[in-house]
Amino acid sequence: MSQAEGGLRERKKLQTRAALTEAALRLALAKGPDNVTVEEIAEAADVSVRTFFNYFPHKEHAILGRNPAHLERALELIATAPAEQSPLSTMSLIVHDVLRDLISEGALSRRGELIMGSPSLLYHLMLSSMDDERQLSEALTERIGDPLRARLIVSNAGAACRVAVEMHKDTPGSVPADLVDAAFQLLAQGLDPDYQKGSS
Repeated sequence: MSQAEGGLRERKKLQTRAALTEAALRLALAKGPDNVTVEEIAEAADVSVRTFFNYFPHKEHAILGRNPAHLERALELIATAPAEQSPLSTMSLIVHDVLRDLISEGALSRRGELIMGSPSLLYHLMLSSMDDERQLSEALTERIGDPLRARLIVSNAGAACRVAVEMHKDTPGSVPADLVDAAFQLLAQGLDPDYQKGSS
């Protein structure tokens, strides 16, 4: 396959994934996520059900807009980070990278409201997030050699992103990227500098 053909094929795959996630979100907003079927999503995106399952294991991942490219890029950023770059700085770059994609899709607030109102979507988001955190923690452990620190950094980076997105939803006019920066700054400074081990 030539480079041009490979590039065209990749663009078509991205377009198909985008069409499926857009259709899934639109239908879920209109009918409720529990009332949407894979067949309806595939039909709305003008693809076959078989094609749907080439991209997503179930309808919840399509509604959530799960994109494996985000995790692939994150793992690459960890593996190729300069030696002088702090682990938290690397995680900040990863979060901003994903956030840019979510904002460019224009579905950040709509999808967030849908997720918060659906136990099923929350459950699938939790499971997929836990798997992402596991893989990111393993990659960061390989880089810094400290599994406890790596897991805490990855977990807190995810929490910072979630809190920033929630605050953005509740704060009209706020900028998600600025809230993420503020959250990471707090993590870097220490959330509770006065903490003393064993204090009551």
